Amino acid sequence: MEQVSIVLGVIGSDCHAVGNKILEKVFSDAGFKVVNLGVMVSQDEFIHAAIETGAKALVVSSLYGQAELDCPGLRQRCQERGLPDIILYIGGRLVIGKHHFKEIEDKFLKMGFDRVFSPDCNLDEAIGLLKQDITQRWGSAAG
Repeated sequence: MEQVSIVLGVIGSDCHAVGNKILEKVFSDAGFKVVNLGVMVSQDEFIHAAIETGAKALVVSSLYGQAELDCPGLRQRCQERGLPDIILYIGGRLVIGKHHFKEIEDKFLKMGFDRVFSPDCNLDEAIGLLKQDITQRWGSAAG
């Protein structure tokens, strides 16, 4: 079976690189073809990479707490550029200050993300969910 491509990166002006490398290894080890854009990635860079690679998902991370400023409009831009079905995941420390995770999750789900993960999420569960979501949306097994 052909590997499923996903695009991974740290959005906005966030330069936190360690988590990005961990995610790259974990998703690669799970059988995904990971296109890692690194840090300080714009929405357009995510979309361009997804188009070029035929990615089924964008995995966006952020640790500096400004994702609520960096991410609005991403789903709409994906639709406008011909990616209406792409899966959007986001995780990390997404907002500044203390908030209940449910409040953060709701905010990003309303922005069009399919799933939202806290900084302490179980990566094995996230991989399982991504494989399940890809299979459901795209009709093919992932990884």
